[in-house]
Amino acid sequence: MIYEMRVYSCVPGGMPALLQRFETTTLKIWGRLGLRPAGFFTTLVGPKNHDLTYFLAWESLAEREQLWNAFASDPEWLAARAAHQEAYGEVVANIASSFLTPTAFSSVK
Repeated sequence: MIYEMRVYSCVPGGMPALLQRFETTTLKIWGRLGLRPAGFFTTLVGPKNHDLTYFLAWESLAEREQLWNAFASDPEWLAARAAHQEAYGEVVANIASSFLTPTAFSSVK
């Protein structure tokens, strides 16, 4: 299993709108398309308190490319994202992505 860690750095005040979009829209679309979220986190203590960090699980990089491209071009997602941007403006200032593999001794495989 490969895990993708994505970190969304929000503009000041943007986090509530981003979390709402994930909860009400993004996760439903991901479920329909077969994307597998593995956890969502916000910073409790630390300098990056405007970040949403989440993990997606992939069988392979090829699967990631196929499913992420399907998501990125999904008509429902494109319409929802456009409506969200119109309502709230741009809520994310930066997105960083890393691909991780579990170590032999990891409790997550």
